Amino acid sequence: MAKASLVVLISGSGSNLQAIIEAIKSGDLDAEIKAVISNKATAIGLERAGKANIDTYVIDHKHYPDRESFDRAMMQIIDPIEPDLVILAGFMRILSDVFIDHYMHRLINIHPSLLPKYKGLNTHQQAIDSHDSKHGASVHYVSHELDSGPIVIQAEVPVQDADTAETLAARVLKEEHLIYPMVIKMHTDGRLTYNKDQLNLDGQPLTEPLIWKDGQLTH
Repeated sequence: MAKASLVVLISGSGSNLQAIIEAIKSGDLDAEIKAVISNKATAIGLERAGKANIDTYVIDHKHYPDRESFDRAMMQIIDPIEPDLVILAGFMRILSDVFIDHYMHRLINIHPSLLPKYKGLNTHQQAIDSHDSKHGASVHYVSHELDSGPIVIQAEVPVQDADTAETLAARVLKEEHLIYPMVIKMHTDGRLTYNKDQLNLDGQPLTEPLIWKDGQLTH
């Protein structure tokens, strides 16, 4: 049986990309990253991909007149690969409806908050400013609304009194590196499926996210 094929989109350091690479190396994830695409030539994640002998592409969004034409340039690279999953790993661009529709139900994202709280940027500071007792990250399928769509897993971490945005972000990132490969594996193993727009896990509707907390996954 052929390995699941993945395409990963990045804009920066690519630490979640590295977590996926390591999960594949260890055998936890039976998949192959066919391409890494960045909208920034300076993205450190491109170096990570190069070290892992993964094909890399830079498509500078500044060279395109609008969002859709940039997205179509990415689609020209992605479509011949016929990936099982397109993975957003710190990709800092809002996607067009054309792109989202084209990869609907096989396009996933990780966002550093317990969605639907704190969509967009500066999520860690927002959690601190709101005096939240817990914060975390969400892995979800992408829908048309920003940082929305069916959530598969949320990782929870406590917000500590002495936390800064940086210390909280570092703790959340460690959990991101654990839950993103989990969700990818669930998808590539065929455990996550859609019946129209209803996301199912093991054939049953997934109406609430799975929770990853203290090293345990609970329903």
